[in-house]
Amino acid sequence: MAEDELSHRALAMLRAVAEGRAVMTSSCEPDLFIDGVPCCDQMTAHTLAHRGYLAVGADGRTAELTPAGRAALSVTVAA
Repeated sequence: MAEDELSHRALAMLRAVAEGRAVMTSSCEPDLFIDGVPCCDQMTAHTLAHRGYLAVGADGRTAELTPAGRAALSVTVAA
């Protein structure tokens, strides 16, 4: 994933987090679970967390969008 672009899969992961369907471990390589199932692309989940799009919520479990994650979802992609 290039530094300045997000794949369709990464955007889908961000949407799942925005919908409250995701939890995330609070480790150096945070794992993402969507609808109770481990995400199929943990490398992308790690990248989203390390680049500051996702964070673990105050409860230490819920995945939350950061301001950067919310901004990424608000961008309209031109076809």
